[in-house]
Parts: sequence; structure tokens; C-alpha cells
Amino acid sequence: MIGLTLARYLSERFLRMVLAVFSTIFGLTYLVDFVEMLRRASDVPGTSAGFIAFLSFLRTPSVSEQVLPFCILFGAMAAFLNLTRKLELVVARAAGISVWQFITPAVIIAALIGIVSVTLYNPISAELKQRADGIEARLFGIAGRPDGDTSLWIRQKSVDGQAIIRAEKSSDGGAALTSVTAFLYDSDGRFEERVDAAAARLLPGVWEMQAVHITAPGEPARMAGVYLLATNLTADQVAQNVLNPDSVSFWDLPQMRERTEMAGLDATAYRLQFQILLARPLLLVAMVLIAAAFSLRFFRFGGIAKMVCGGVAAGFVLYVATKFVGDLGGAGILSAPIAAWSPAVVASMLGTLALLHQEDG
Repeated sequence: MIGLTLARYLSERFLRMVLAVFSTIFGLTYLVDFVEMLRRASDVPGTSAGFIAFLSFLRTPSVSEQVLPFCILFGAMAAFLNLTRKLELVVARAAGISVWQFITPAVIIAALIGIVSVTLYNPISAELKQRADGIEARLFGIAGRPDGDTSLWIRQKSVDGQAIIRAEKSSDGGAALTSVTAFLYDSDGRFEERVDAAAARLLPGVWEMQAVHITAPGEPARMAGVYLLATNLTADQVAQNVLNPDSVSFWDLPQMRERTEMAGLDATAYRLQFQILLARPLLLVAMVLIAAAFSLRFFRFGGIAKMVCGGVAAGFVLYVATKFVGDLGGAGILSAPIAAWSPAVVASMLGTLALLHQEDG
């Protein structure tokens, strides 16, 4: 094993470079988001530049959390290239230190960054994202959708069977709906009737719909002043349809998934998000291995620019593969653990294989 002094030196160089890259990307993300939010809010009365700056600040941690793997990749490549350029890697190898000992501090730091980002940074960014979503909902509509679509879809299961509810607008965290359409099915999944209502209010154990028009197959349409639709949803569960899984803290995801499943709703997004966060430390370690495979080449051998471009390309390919497999998991084609862990596992194995080929023949 390498000495404590050298390990501390390498860890400090790697951590400093990662923090520099992360700070740069955080600042650029904030600036771009601030400009975009200013453009979107230009037609909203009563908004100031200071308020939009605060809103962008609430949004930026969640966005920067998504690019954390790239911060590790670019930071590791910059640190390794700098050590190679200053011949510190040559001296270390001359002292009998292998590449595996050389990258061990970076691997440990990356794993620790992954753990801290999941257990501490993610809850903070999720809370800020949730507040930002609430502000955006008041300014632009549900979840700040730029296309003006403020509709809300809810799927529920109750003692009366299943129902799919659509509302043009919602307020009070989803407990008050406007221009509501409900499609009702029995316990066997057969369509029973369609209910159109001017408004609906979530009460304990029931949706209270006002000014209702009811249509059923083979029956004449009928009107009703009030229509009660049984439900086992709570206001918090309805609000989940407005919130993105990114707005839920890592520690709250298991409970949110259980409550969603008990209500008969699809909890795939929460299950997948939880597994993705669990796999993040391994994904960051994979980024360090990929960076080492493309950065630990002596400058006198030439081809450094090509190696750096190859490392960046490999990182983007891994990112695209992670998103693609995640979409498959979100669609239910792959299970959540496989969709979340397979990119990190495969990337770690490929990075290790590349280093073995370069260093050990």
C-alpha cells in the first residue's frame, strides 16, 4: 500500500480538482437557468429579477446533482493529466507504486462523494427542488411546464374499483380540481361510466364532485348536482402526481413508494429513483476508472489529445446508456435494480479491463 503522506497528497489533488469542476458547472448551470427563467417569466406580472434569481438558485442544486458523474470524470482526468505532465506519475512508478495503488485514493474519494451526495446533498437539493416546483406551479402551471399544459392525471383504486381522473387545473396541492373527467372501472377492469364535473374537492375517503354529467354505456346521460367517488388517496398522495421523483429525498423514497403502491398507483418512478441513488457511488467509481484508463499515458508517448477526447466520449456514452436503461426501467421493461445498477457495473468492469490491458499487459 502507498504511504499515508502520498495518499493524502493524491486525495487532496483529486478532491480539489473535482470541487473546481463542480463549482464551475454549478455556476454555469445557474447562469443559464437564470437567463431562461427570466425569458419565461417576462410575461408574468409581478415578478422581479431578484425573485427569479432566487428561483434559479432553488433549481440549480437538483440539476447539478445530475451532472455529478461528469464532474468526477473531468476532475479525475484533469488531476491525472496534471500529475502525469509534472512527471509525478513517473516518479511514483519508479518508486514501485502500481497504477492500482495510484488511483486508490481517487476511488475512495469518489465513493465517499457518492455517499455524501446521496445521504446529505440529495435531501437538500430535493427540498429546494420541491419549493421551486411549488413556485413554478404558481407562476407557469403544474411543475412549471413551459407549454402551458396544467392538466393533472390521477389513477386510483378503491372499494368501488379503479378510476382514472383528469383535471384541467389543480390547486391546494392537488386537493382541489377544476374541469374534471373521471373514467370509472369495476374491480374486473370493465368500463362502467364517465363522469364530467365542473370541480372536485378531495375529502377524507371521497372525491366530492360538483355539477356532474354522467355517461354510461347503454344508458341515457344524466345530470347530478353532487357526485361522491370513493377514494383511499390522501392529499399528500395526490400531490405526488404534481411532484417529480427528483423532488423526493432519498430518505423519503421508500415510504413514498409504499404509500403509492398501497393507493394502487404506479410507484415505478420512485423505486427506480431509489435504486439509481443507491448505485451512484459505484457509478462515480466507474468514472474514476474510465478517467484513469484514458489519462495515465506518458506525455512523451504523444496522443494525449486523442486519449482525452476518448475519455470524454466514453463518459458521454456511459451517460446516454444510463439514461436509456433508466427509461427502460421507467417503462417497466427492465426491473428497477437492473436498470439502475447495470450501467455502473458494466462501466466499472470495462474501466478495470482497460487498466489491466494497459498496465498489466
